[in-house]
Amino acid sequence: MSERGDFLASGDSVDARLTTPDVAAAFREAVGRDPEGVFAAPGRVNLIGEHTDHNDGHVLPFAIDRHCRVAAARRADDTVTVRSAQAPDEAVTTTLDALPRARGWSAYALGTLWALREAGLPGDDGWDLVVAGDVPLGSGLSSSAALECAVALAVAELSGADLDRPTLARAGRRAENDVVGAPVGIMDQAASLLCREGAALLLDCRTLEGQDVALGLDEVGLVTLVVDTRVRHDLADGGYADRRAACVAAAEALGVPALRDATPAMLERLDGDLLRRARHVVTEQARVHRVVALLRAGRPAEVGPELTASHASLRDDFAVSVPALDAVVEAALEHGALGARLVGGGFGGSVLVLAPASAAERIGEAVVRRAADDGHPEPVVRAVRPAGGARREPWTPAPRH
Repeated sequence: MSERGDFLASGDSVDARLTTPDVAAAFREAVGRDPEGVFAAPGRVNLIGEHTDHNDGHVLPFAIDRHCRVAAARRADDTVTVRSAQAPDEAVTTTLDALPRARGWSAYALGTLWALREAGLPGDDGWDLVVAGDVPLGSGLSSSAALECAVALAVAELSGADLDRPTLARAGRRAENDVVGAPVGIMDQAASLLCREGAALLLDCRTLEGQDVALGLDEVGLVTLVVDTRVRHDLADGGYADRRAACVAAAEALGVPALRDATPAMLERLDGDLLRRARHVVTEQARVHRVVALLRAGRPAEVGPELTASHASLRDDFAVSVPALDAVVEAALEHGALGARLVGGGFGGSVLVLAPASAAERIGEAVVRRAADDGHPEPVVRAVRPAGGARREPWTPAPRH
């Protein structure tokens, strides 16, 4: 590990990491009172199971040690304000009735509040919310889900709502689907709310039933690196929606409720793009279960080839990779990685690399060199650790003099 902490190689000199007291202080400065609480929700990286979530399939994400924090307090009127801790004087202000019409970055927070009210959130309180996050934006690490889940947990707990965590996850997904306009599945929100430290979450995206799967990486000297290519993507644009529509069309052609229910033999009835999209989902489902079996057998090093096979499928069959992502995968494998693949929706974002800890620095340097040689943006390479899910932060107001 380098002396820069969790950075192995970086196009950025620092990450802005605001602490819980920082976010609370920003709230006090902007609103004129202390928050009722501060809540944190992590980003996530998906070990395996890409684009299976919106096909009712299985995924295996783990939460990472990067978070969105929300300082929150109720109001006595129907006004809702959302601010960034980095710019607390620039509030987005609306009313409870106008929540579904939110736009811009605040739509993730305001849409979640609307979805919670639709799910039975008690009371007609307005809210003051101040947010800050260190999950890199647009990198495929689910910064949006972290924001949604931090808001959902804050609002539910402070309202005394009897809403379980799967319900909070569904509210976050509904915010993205119906307010933001991104047709995402449930994986990101579920991972942010349900993951346990040191473990991945085997999640059935149809039932939301989950099982913890210990990763066991430290015990065998392995690390997970996330290489942010800094090629940005937006899941509300057409590429992701086109892939999702193709999956729906393929399932309809096969006569199954979702591609999760398709078998390899059924694929012979498809051709063209529908065949390729469906083949990725069917083979990715199988990879999820092979990886789970390897982890449960205490053989995490053997997960690497499954990751690399996933990337090839995402590149060739699902067609969501881009040259910057492919270059990172190739350079990482050439310099000692056990496996690597793009994570998130694709079209940019990040690559997950499984590697021996002893090779981490070498891999980080190699992917930066490769990006420079190919004319891509300089990537940021971070080591990430499997973290626990969303939580209320331990915080008490400082004495005021």
